[in-house]
Amino acid sequence: MIQVNMSAAKRAAFGKSECRRLRMANKTPAVIYSKGEPSLPLEFDETVLYKDLLFIHRRNAVVTLHIEGDEKESRHAMIQEIQKAPAVEQVLHVDFLEIDLNKSVCLEVPLQVTGTAKGVEMGGELTVTKSSVMLRGCPLDIPDEIVADVTSLDKGDHLACSSLTVPDKVELLDDPTAVCASVA
Repeated sequence: MIQVNMSAAKRAAFGKSECRRLRMANKTPAVIYSKGEPSLPLEFDETVLYKDLLFIHRRNAVVTLHIEGDEKESRHAMIQEIQKAPAVEQVLHVDFLEIDLNKSVCLEVPLQVTGTAKGVEMGGELTVTKSSVMLRGCPLDIPDEIVADVTSLDKGDHLACSSLTVPDKVELLDDPTAVCASVA
């Protein structure tokens, strides 16, 4: 899983008008939610945050937040929601969810199909029926993607979820008999 370091500062001002003032000063408001603790309002430098968010776009990532003025040295989190302005390329607000790196989480991971199936070379057609799989494990143990090699598939063969290779400390939550790809 991707790991990204971000710097932020505690935000003292709340409300719609204060957030608007922050955005005019090229800052982006954010919040980090933590289980059993009150939420912590944050502010980020707009350009640095936008650059970091583009790097992790549509991927699972553990974000290490270094928060200026916080009692903890760093907090590990995942992005829960990003609010963007519909007309312009501007991030309005980001919600982070603090996680424990030693507790398991369930994440959807993309399935990358590689190779050319034997059946396709004989005139068959490869059909990919799953684009992602659900995995459970510690956040740093979960891979960025699961690679499925289809080179051995003949006409009429299929690749089931049980045939996928997942790391040792990670559990596949999808039905093992579910078909990921087939050649017809």
